[in-house]
Amino acid sequence: MVNTPRKYMTIGEIDATGVRGPHEKELTDVSKAKHHLFINLEMNKLKEIVEEVIGGKMENIGFNEDWTITIEMFPEVNIHMTYSYFGDEFGDGIEAEFKFFFSGERVFWVPGEDSATFIDIIMDIIERKIKGQEPYEKKYEEKTELMKKVLLQRREPFYFLKDVDREDLAAFLGAKFSGTNLSKNIDSYHVEFIGIFLINHILRFITVSNIDKDLPDICYIMFSRYYTKNIGKWDHRVR
Repeated sequence: MVNTPRKYMTIGEIDATGVRGPHEKELTDVSKAKHHLFINLEMNKLKEIVEEVIGGKMENIGFNEDWTITIEMFPEVNIHMTYSYFGDEFGDGIEAEFKFFFSGERVFWVPGEDSATFIDIIMDIIERKIKGQEPYEKKYEEKTELMKKVLLQRREPFYFLKDVDREDLAAFLGAKFSGTNLSKNIDSYHVEFIGIFLINHILRFITVSNIDKDLPDICYIMFSRYYTKNIGKWDHRVR
């Protein structure tokens, strides 16, 4: 029987490690580093940044939070960044915090590494917009050694794509990341990561569309541990 995920998952559940994993700590560190930016921030300014720059929305998802930023990484891959302000209520020096939740039919396809890095990028964009800062790097025409390596590692599975896959792939990828001026709001280094996330998701599409074929190993490591353990049980692969 397939272990059906809850409506809202944590990154620990997606990682399915059974212990507190590195991506949970990464998100805790993001909360500690960024929560102070929002304590006295005007909501109208935050709403403008969220809606017009990163293509997200402000809402409340029912975790007793003050507010939540929700952004669609990919269709059916939603990230929720819930913010709660405590002030001096608990006397422990923690004035506020972010918690991170994930929802959507395919949210557990994406591994915690991609999701955590994506959140870090989103927070960086928001911080820069709050402070009125420009992106640190704008070398959009150059490829780093990391990107060159990624393209080389992931090129083989693309031979499995066919012309008839065009519309289905477009619907599968239809991600909403930013407004109309992406290059003005994000470092070129972060743009490469967004490109890597896109390539990784294409490999997931290729994998589930060719489940009966013996695909390159890179395809099978694109999924979260939750997906691999509970849904994508490829018995011919050693996980």
